[in-house]
Amino acid sequence: MARRTRGKVVRKEAEHRINENIRIPKIRLVGDNLDDVSEVAGQKILPEIYDTYKVKKWAEELGMDLVEISPNAKPPVCKIIDYKRFLYNKKKKEKEIKAKTAKTVIKEIRFGPNTDDHDFDFKVKHAMKFLEDGAKVKAYVHFRGRTIVFKDRGELLLLKFLKELEEYGAAEALPKMEGRRMIVIVSPKKKKKS
Repeated sequence: MARRTRGKVVRKEAEHRINENIRIPKIRLVGDNLDDVSEVAGQKILPEIYDTYKVKKWAEELGMDLVEISPNAKPPVCKIIDYKRFLYNKKKKEKEIKAKTAKTVIKEIRFGPNTDDHDFDFKVKHAMKFLEDGAKVKAYVHFRGRTIVFKDRGELLLLKFLKELEEYGAAEALPKMEGRRMIVIVSPKKKKKS
């Protein structure tokens, strides 16, 4: 497949060498369909070293492709397979693996050093819901202007916040300063499967 970049045509290299692109005189043939290959070849085919031209001929007679699986082996390892189906199955597996990986969601909750009790309780309830949903919570106290002198208030506020969320999650670390913010990250507790 070719694509154009600023007037130049750039050829995209194939992931595997197939059929006529395999120019080595001998290869090691492996695969699940060696019985089918044996019928075409008229002899019992085992996972052994064969002349490349013979194996290409067998693949052509089966209506399949000769695909180089391991090019760095001595001699290279090849299979007779349907290359398009092989690529399709490979992409499908990669997609399944990607879907199974957990995506971490981080929700932020902002406090001021002088946050009153009502606001604090309101934000704690939100944090509880976030943790129950499996998201991490990044809580921070933002110090504006001269409020930077109240670092101890901010730390007490975040420690109180952690105490309220003990049942729902655990802090990854103690509150720490980053610029004008004091930050703590709370991870949800693992739910016990019954």
